[in-house]
Amino acid sequence: MAHALETVPQCEILREHPRLAFQERQYSFEIRRDGNRSLYTVTDVKHSMTVPIEWAVGLGNAGQTYVYRWRGNWYESHVSFYKALQGLDRTIGAAVDPKDLLEAAGRLMTMTETQQCFNCHGTRAIRDDRLDMEALIPGVQCERCHGPAEQHVKALKNGGAKAAAMRKLGDLTAEEMSNFCGACHRTWAQIAMSAVRGIDNVRFQPYRLTNSRCYNALDFRISCLACHDPHRGVRREPEAYDAKCAACHARFTASAPSGVYAETAAHAPALQGGHKGLHQLPHAEVRNPGLALFVHRSLDPGSQAK
Repeated sequence: MAHALETVPQCEILREHPRLAFQERQYSFEIRRDGNRSLYTVTDVKHSMTVPIEWAVGLGNAGQTYVYRWRGNWYESHVSFYKALQGLDRTIGAAVDPKDLLEAAGRLMTMTETQQCFNCHGTRAIRDDRLDMEALIPGVQCERCHGPAEQHVKALKNGGAKAAAMRKLGDLTAEEMSNFCGACHRTWAQIAMSAVRGIDNVRFQPYRLTNSRCYNALDFRISCLACHDPHRGVRREPEAYDAKCAACHARFTASAPSGVYAETAAHAPALQGGHKGLHQLPHAEVRNPGLALFVHRSLDPGSQAK
């Protein structure tokens, strides 16, 4: 998570891919490396615009999106880099049929969206309810979740262990944890009240988790921390999750092969739109152009992700 937000000079993906290109209808997109800069150019049949990319957003394990400024406003790039493609494709949620070159280049971010973007992918981004780019630390550091450390350090230096205590996040209930993580990953309420439906909301794990048939707001076994350790990198081998699944679904472990993938193959037929759902377990494998994610969602065979 320390690389959830990177400056362009430090961005490994942009350094390793000096030229990225994508074509969609009449629009051509190009990201070209120029020393320590990466220039984003969008062209139609008559016009062209070029802006320097200022920030790379996302670890790049699945994909990475870019943020730039145009006439004092922040924009999210229309195209993103997808690891599976090793190239560009349309950013999730970007305009399908942009009305002009400016809209084709990217989506204008509101002030609230800009604050949320930098506050969730960086640390110390907000001060006195305002975006503070000078204090911003790229990436998710300890203080992003545990709060400012100044008082903590001061108390420790003065020998006040009690005053140095910070909020113990591990004591949160499943619902409290879902809402805490949902401050950045989106809460159930935020997505339920939005127009984000189908495959576009697979990134919002608290929403999907809450929709699981086995979700219990007071059962810690189904909280975000049940499967994910925020202090370690994501485990990608399916077998690592067997014990976690068996904490609730022990009856499946006796006869099924090891591994979540094996469970998926044994219990879930293909669903409409390329989705694969686990018949009983709260996971589904969803594929989008260049994007593969495990999402928290119980799907009955033959149902469609919502």
